[in-house]
Amino acid sequence: MEEGPQSCPIQTFGFQKKPYTFRIIFCILPLVNKKKIAVVGTGIMGAGIVTNFLKNGYEVYVWNRDPKRLKPLISKGAKAVNSPKEATQLADLVFEVTGNDESSKSVWTKSDGILKGADSTKTLITCATLSVDWVEELAKLCAKQKLTFFDMPMTGGRGGAEAGRLTLLVGGDPKKLELLKKDLKAISELVRYFGKPGSGTKFKLILNTVQAIHTATLGEALSMAANAGLNVKEVGQALSERPGGLATVQAWNNFQNPPKQVNFSVKWITKDLTYARKMSQKIKTPIAQSVLNKLKSALDQGFGEKDWSVVNKLKD
Repeated sequence: MEEGPQSCPIQTFGFQKKPYTFRIIFCILPLVNKKKIAVVGTGIMGAGIVTNFLKNGYEVYVWNRDPKRLKPLISKGAKAVNSPKEATQLADLVFEVTGNDESSKSVWTKSDGILKGADSTKTLITCATLSVDWVEELAKLCAKQKLTFFDMPMTGGRGGAEAGRLTLLVGGDPKKLELLKKDLKAISELVRYFGKPGSGTKFKLILNTVQAIHTATLGEALSMAANAGLNVKEVGQALSERPGGLATVQAWNNFQNPPKQVNFSVKWITKDLTYARKMSQKIKTPIAQSVLNKLKSALDQGFGEKDWSVVNKLKD
């Protein structure tokens, strides 16, 4: 036996028919049974997940509250279903990517929800950024039904979702997580494990708090620069280099060139910081509270659907 392209085993056999000798070559390709995927909620992040699973040869079932949002994904090969329950029944891995506690509870617990379609053969994952209280309650509901559950919120934004280069922040069973890592490569470049169910969500809320503080602080620093008579462009460039960091660089880039597509809306970052504040209500977090107040002010001014970087252009 020979080796063909990509270690494909080559089989040959021959026969004679005077005056010629024929040699037939064929390649035996191994059968690969990929898991079937369901994505419940196809906003910016959910659509990115769907697209990258499809690119990697997975069969993907999709459901969204607004069916119109499914059309671009169906054109790429995704299969629309009528309910989260049906999506779960058809899939091996189920990813929930909704916007908040209310929408998440709806797709998990209603009569046509994920839990009604689940059994012990399924792996259930919430990739949404939710409150710790709800994620821990959901973990208990899954445990009661003897279901495999992970909280796996994502970071990387629109660009990471579309490129399949997300970072996944995981809470759940570490041994079962190892069994998923091959499949998760289709949508991510890094998987970080934080502990029991709910741990990924706790870190995500802390992370988004830090990023929001970085963004708002840069805006305040640029105001200080303008007030002091400094060249704002020079100050912004210098701050992006020192102290630097991804959040500072991104905030400075967005300050100069507001994104044409929303990466992360004011509405959603305000929701995340509200959940983070609730998680930390037993301690004082005055800096986080100040930024949350700034975001709420942006909401009150009608900027909820704008990219969150808009807060650095608003007057208090």
